Amino acid sequence: MKLLRFLPLLLLVSLLTASCGDDENDYYLGGKKPDTPASGSDQSTNKNKNTGNIILSRLEFPKAKGGLSEVIVHSTTSYGVNYAIEWDHSLRAQRWTAYAFYKTNSVTHWSRGNWEGTEWGGDPFQLDPMVPYSEQPPVRGEFSSSYYPGGSSDDYFNRGHICASQDRMCSKEVNEQTFYMTNMMPQVYSFNSGIWEKMEKQVRNWNTNSFRDTLFVVKGGTIDREEQILTRTRNKFIVPRYFFMALLCKKGTTYKALGFWVEHLNTNRSGDPLSMYVVNIDELEQKTGIDFFCNLPDATEEIVESQTVENIKAFWGLK
Repeated sequence: MKLLRFLPLLLLVSLLTASCGDDENDYYLGGKKPDTPASGSDQSTNKNKNTGNIILSRLEFPKAKGGLSEVIVHSTTSYGVNYAIEWDHSLRAQRWTAYAFYKTNSVTHWSRGNWEGTEWGGDPFQLDPMVPYSEQPPVRGEFSSSYYPGGSSDDYFNRGHICASQDRMCSKEVNEQTFYMTNMMPQVYSFNSGIWEKMEKQVRNWNTNSFRDTLFVVKGGTIDREEQILTRTRNKFIVPRYFFMALLCKKGTTYKALGFWVEHLNTNRSGDPLSMYVVNIDELEQKTGIDFFCNLPDATEEIVESQTVENIKAFWGLK
């Protein structure tokens, strides 16, 4: 059973230490007992956590499915873990992308406009070297499709980033990794540039030192259930019917969580309030079949994932 692509020991050490500083427990609880609303309960019990490689114990990682799926970690020597995906080799698609924002990686040392001066001429999309090329969509051009329910005249899907390029601007290398084709899912233009982009901008608005110590992010599209698949491209790559985001914010010793669940429609809904798409993590888990934030102690996880939608909107400042 594949769970994690092999990492050399030296690289593994760098992943655990780079950019963590004094906030090591933001990424691995490491035995620290957080002061959460579950105070007084047993914070040491964690029955559903990931086991095996320590990288899988990072708080942003959902429960790894295993089987024909593999957790692949992209990293750099300067910034440690950039993002990780769970890649399903049989479905030729990613199940989720997970990453974290914190002070030292939320800086800007690169501009996407700089790609104009590279060998790609402004098109840095490339195949992921850690996944067989035969499992990835073609690099150049959009996801080609001859069919879109609803009678769209546009027969092409955008290469929709899951870990957004704009979320990773701390270095050229970090930004470049977001252009791997394994980090793309087919999205119609009006969705990609509409409500999805609005959600991504809001996540970046929350990424401030005053709001978070660490903001953990999991994003993806539905691939596991046939009724949650919109269609397939000409090359038989899955087009999700739904997309989702699961967010966990750590500030001091407290946590709060939020889910977004949105249908992949060929209409511009950028004017919709984001509060329309808020769900709690428990509901998002039911919809996706993914166990988010499984590395939190059970008592903490139960409370942050079961908050009412109204409380979530208040906690996150959404109306």
